[in-house]
Amino acid sequence: MSSKIRHLAAGLASAYLALAAPVAAAQGVEAGPPPVTYADIADLADSAGLVVHAQVAKVVRIEDRRANGLTPGHGRFYIQARTRALLTGKAPLGESISYLVDLPLDARGKPPKLKKVDVFLFARAVPGRPGELQLVSPTAQQYWTVQGEARLRAILRGFVAPDAPAKITGVRELLYVPGNLAGQGETQIFLNTVDNSAASITVRHEPGAAPAWGVSFSELVADIGHPPQRDTIEWYRLACFLPNVPPARANVSDSFAAQQQALSDYRMVLGDLGPCDRTLK
Repeated sequence: MSSKIRHLAAGLASAYLALAAPVAAAQGVEAGPPPVTYADIADLADSAGLVVHAQVAKVVRIEDRRANGLTPGHGRFYIQARTRALLTGKAPLGESISYLVDLPLDARGKPPKLKKVDVFLFARAVPGRPGELQLVSPTAQQYWTVQGEARLRAILRGFVAPDAPAKITGVRELLYVPGNLAGQGETQIFLNTVDNSAASITVRHEPGAAPAWGVSFSELVADIGHPPQRDTIEWYRLACFLPNVPPARANVSDSFAAQQQALSDYRMVLGDLGPCDRTLK
């Protein structure tokens, strides 16, 4: 390893988070674990100050004795890459960028072939070191595909839209109120958000009809009967962050029967949303 690369790698290592291997496969790279999900990519995008499309130009292995916290069966690598596009972020990037990543080794002790491979990087800038990046998690290097870029760009647009839903941090209140007719009533589920903005779910019961629900991420009334579609930002905020069981103190319905109905409606919403599948650790 040249002294220049050793110096740059040492600088990156000071900000390194003990990164592990990327998991999706593309461009002839051997397949690994299951493909990443919508929630996986949304998690990465939501935590990254920079999202970069880059092409790997040079891969240099760091000596194991210099790679603190290295996972067994992995090697740590210094990557030089060419910037193809800055998908989101305000930090200026030049044509060349560099970062560290841990990669799994095969039976011969070799890493996946990365040279000339396009990747997405979910990262933050290293202060005082222009062009050097720190990946935000052990899985923050992902292989580029056409379909993957389309999905990622849609997620990034959703996060910055004027009406983007806020991050959900919990359930504040559940309240079921019966209506005037048998089988009629409504459950309101008020949610806590990271910025204290309004967010609520409404479940409506009408005689002779299945319960219908909708969500509002503003002061406006929920669009009943049109819940969020799977793999949208609205769905992600709910399916991936609502607790499986709301706090008991949050259920403020007047009677035991009303409390049970509110809880049943909450479970119905979770069932309609479906699981938040993740394959990345």
